[in-house]
Amino acid sequence: MDYSHLHITDWLPTTKKEAAQRGWNKLDVVLFSGDAYVDHPAFGAAVIGRVLEAEGLRVAIVPQPNWRDDLRDFKKFGCPEFFFAVTAGNMDSMVNHYTANKRLRSDDAFTPGGKTGFRPDHASVVYSNILKSLFPGVPVIIGGIEASLRRLAHYDYWSDQLKPGILFDSQADLLVYGMGEEQVRKGVELLRKGEPFSSLKDMPQTVYMLDSEDKPPGAENWKDMELASFEECAKDKKKHAVNFKRIELESNKLVSDCRLIQKTKGKTIVVNPAFPVMTAEKIDASFDLPYTRLPHPKYNKRGRIPAYEMIRHSVNIHRGCFGGCSFCSIFAHQGKFIVSRSEKSILNEIEQVTKMPDFKGYLSDMGGPSANMYGMQGKDLDQCKKCNRPSCIFPGCCHNLNVDHSFLNALYKKARAVRGVKKAFIGSGIRYDLFLGKAHSDDSDKHLYFTNLVRHHISGRLKVAPEHTEDPVLKLMRKPSFDLFVELKKGFDSINKEYNLRQQLVPYFISSHPGCHNSDMARLAEKTNQMNLRLEQVQDFTPTPMTVATVIYYSGFHPVTLEKVYTAKTKEKKLKQRSYFF
Repeated sequence: MDYSHLHITDWLPTTKKEAAQRGWNKLDVVLFSGDAYVDHPAFGAAVIGRVLEAEGLRVAIVPQPNWRDDLRDFKKFGCPEFFFAVTAGNMDSMVNHYTANKRLRSDDAFTPGGKTGFRPDHASVVYSNILKSLFPGVPVIIGGIEASLRRLAHYDYWSDQLKPGILFDSQADLLVYGMGEEQVRKGVELLRKGEPFSSLKDMPQTVYMLDSEDKPPGAENWKDMELASFEECAKDKKKHAVNFKRIELESNKLVSDCRLIQKTKGKTIVVNPAFPVMTAEKIDASFDLPYTRLPHPKYNKRGRIPAYEMIRHSVNIHRGCFGGCSFCSIFAHQGKFIVSRSEKSILNEIEQVTKMPDFKGYLSDMGGPSANMYGMQGKDLDQCKKCNRPSCIFPGCCHNLNVDHSFLNALYKKARAVRGVKKAFIGSGIRYDLFLGKAHSDDSDKHLYFTNLVRHHISGRLKVAPEHTEDPVLKLMRKPSFDLFVELKKGFDSINKEYNLRQQLVPYFISSHPGCHNSDMARLAEKTNQMNLRLEQVQDFTPTPMTVATVIYYSGFHPVTLEKVYTAKTKEKKLKQRSYFF
């Protein structure tokens, strides 16, 4: 890695010496992360650190602190002026550590050299508990995907038990869910005005805990919805399923106005509604911060960071996903509504990438959770305000959804024209139900999109996720019929033939999803074999917090219909289903 054009102060400080080089002997915020420090907009800790810096705060990052020694990593910066911030990293620490069969993984993509053992299980809880014991008077805020998905009672697959909202075990003072920039900016504004830390509990998109005898403060514009308590859910799994339906519906509102309240072991957890959907100007402001786009130099001799290597020459063009897949938790963290960056911001970042010393002309990805949702939203947002369906495209595409691909066609063309770019690949998965099927067959911009994608933006392989072949399973997954994938393959093969290309379609499939039987897997094997598909991208369903599928796995009930649903749970049954892939 070439760091010759940079100085150590181009990164946020990770040591007292680095802070001193900036002239700081006191910090406003110290941020602890389970990931190595990569100063890139794809890494959450770097984003929040840079947002705090842009607000004028003195902020340091402590990446992967040692929690097993004398805790010197937690002590080295002393007490910050405002608060400690904690994140487990870009992944839930349990997903990071364990496979679907609960075996320890042999590598960690967010650690130099891919080495394991540099973060604890349930990292947010461990880090927060240490900080509360060392600095009992200093507020601790937890955030990131681990905290977001565990903000209320949730099933933990690895311990096979229902756990209370993460604030209870972590004893943190505040949880920010979602992407975090809005809460950080608003929180800093309040603290600078001299408001007490407790005032942050009135902010949208935060979670806090009260003693059970205390009532949440009055909220002028918010309603309260009390969920079944943690104790009730632990005794009656159906109540946990009912809770989830209410949580999902509230989370999918364009305008959120309801606080969720859950009694938990003598405490009360309060989830404030979310901020309004970010504007392009606000998301641009986060991506346009002065990232070095490089790992911290401290890792120079420790090996490459696999997660960084994968995205170093990629550009994220939007956040959010309105697919609403049952096994996916994006709605609970990034949200259902698409937040698209401006063309200017995206193209500026592409130009930055072209200037990286190791860039050879190939952008590895221009995408997001679903690569082809850029620029899409409801045609009439007033209708969206009345809607809380979890998916805008299942069981069919909403009549009010604008699925115009012309924005992407224009963006792709401009990206290809940036000096130094030989190819701009789309590495993220696409939703082919946005441009295929009867509802879209006559739209020229969608046909042009698919043609452009296959001709100009594939590095030999197009990733798509039919997930299964059988309609009963796909219905539970909230995915379209496999017939649409068959249509996609015909179109893909046709375009390849027309332009004399030899490219591969790479489908993703899941086994052991709730509702899936051995007979379904047998039919999947038969159908994919008949199509000569190589099943290399397959996985066993892993229950992760705050998804429909996980609630079904744990409770046995579908949270929407409350019907009983079969799920393969034992190791033997799961391995049997997986064996059909091979």
